[in-house]
Amino acid sequence: MSTTAVHSLWTTAAEPISKIPAPKIEYGQLSPTLIVVGAALVGVLIEAFVPRRSRYYAQVFVSVVALCAAFAAVVALASDGYGTTKAHIAAMGAIAVDGPSLFLQGTILLAGLVGLFTFAERRLDPAAHGNRVDSFAAQAASVPGSDSEKAAVKAGFTTTEAFPLLLFAISGMLVFPSANDLLTLFVALEVFSLPLYLLCALARRKRLMSQEAAVKYFLLGAFASAFTLFGIALLYGYAGSVSYARIAQVVDGTVTNVDPALADTMGNDALLLLGSALIVMGLLFKVGAVPFHMWTPDVYQGAPTPVTGFMAAATKVAAFGALLRLLYVVLPGMRWDWRPVMWAVAIITMLGGAIIAITQTDIKRLLAYSSIAHAGFILAGVIATSKDGVSSVLFYLAGYSFVTIGAFAVVTLVRDAGGEATHLSKWAGLGRRSPLVAAVFAVFLLAFAGIPLTSGFAGKFAVFKAAADGGAAPLVVVGVISSAIAAFFYIRVIVLMFFSEPKPEGPTVAVPSPLTMAAIGVGVAVTLVLGVAPQYFLNLASQAGVFVR
Repeated sequence: MSTTAVHSLWTTAAEPISKIPAPKIEYGQLSPTLIVVGAALVGVLIEAFVPRRSRYYAQVFVSVVALCAAFAAVVALASDGYGTTKAHIAAMGAIAVDGPSLFLQGTILLAGLVGLFTFAERRLDPAAHGNRVDSFAAQAASVPGSDSEKAAVKAGFTTTEAFPLLLFAISGMLVFPSANDLLTLFVALEVFSLPLYLLCALARRKRLMSQEAAVKYFLLGAFASAFTLFGIALLYGYAGSVSYARIAQVVDGTVTNVDPALADTMGNDALLLLGSALIVMGLLFKVGAVPFHMWTPDVYQGAPTPVTGFMAAATKVAAFGALLRLLYVVLPGMRWDWRPVMWAVAIITMLGGAIIAITQTDIKRLLAYSSIAHAGFILAGVIATSKDGVSSVLFYLAGYSFVTIGAFAVVTLVRDAGGEATHLSKWAGLGRRSPLVAAVFAVFLLAFAGIPLTSGFAGKFAVFKAAADGGAAPLVVVGVISSAIAAFFYIRVIVLMFFSEPKPEGPTVAVPSPLTMAAIGVGVAVTLVLGVAPQYFLNLASQAGVFVR
């Protein structure tokens, strides 16, 4: 009897389903990301099936073609009006295709391409056993200093897996600023973070330091991801949805058709405040803002320098894009809550980064603290809460990313017997030993300092003007003071290079292949073009400054 009753219950409960709706995906509008993911998967297959001696060339070829094709797809979408009139939400509400996302995707792809050139450099280290080597470990799985590592070096092995890892990281970064719901945001965060944790551990020289950097980055990054995920859970509890638009409606009180089960939690502002704070905390960690900056100097110093350059540039672009979208699309109704907090974070980030940088004796750590100060300057534009604020941040990120990759590419050239000579004392007299390299590095330092006729000046001016117009004039004053403090240590390095006596046992400057020359050349060109004639790019950023809701 009981079995028939259960059976009848089961049959009545299972109503006949007419049709499961098929997902509607706009592949053309997602093509930049899909091209890069596809190339990353091809890279994994190359590692599996292509003979070892041909892998390097195959990986570099696939990666360059993919990044160029993806950038062409971004340009095609932008010229087709998807940045302005046709801006909309694609992939069933998961991805926003609009001005900011296309502008940031284009910047990330170009930065990734220039970063790829530094990854592929093979002329800086002396040849090992007749084989040319790059910045990455011969065999990542072998213990540093062990017999297996020596055997791998002798056999001429190289870690060509770095190229698909780079592409996976870029694909996550492309989705991160254009994510339009919290779950997509989190998946993108993990997709670009995990390859970066691995890449940080792959240095050929100073492997223990590199592995320590990767472990620190991984542990702190896992904490930040956990905070983000907890914040997402709280916001879902608050709004009953992970969609940006829906959460914004609940925050504004314009929501209709409320589920009775959610009606009680929707009025609970504690969930909203805690959830937003935790997600913003995770994003500020990626940006490297104080007090979430502790990983930055150690990781920048320990990671292979090409990875440091790429990470310093592209991660900032992606994370600031996501932060802008979160604050401007999801939480504009909470402006009075998050602006004072952001004020405090921006002030301590600008001052903290600039003041601690003065005490640094390692060039990579100095650039790390400089990047923290720059995160503070960019936050000033975020706080403006205006269209000019968005466009000034986009412009600043575009200029900053190429200067950063160029500066780290120059750091790879200055070498002694132990590899890169990163201690500042070794840079003394570099201007007399190698005037061209020192002059190029001086251009990058002046751009970081925000000296007129460089991209740094145009970017800082745009960000500070937007902040002042947005009612944050005191913040601009702090920013100008921080810039003055920061200028001191940039100029100090220039004085050290040009006005100190070179030491007889000082480092040599390696002659790079055309790849690193191209990376440095692009950096110098962008720095000068955006500094001397920024108007076209400011207009471009201004057209791209409106988020689709």
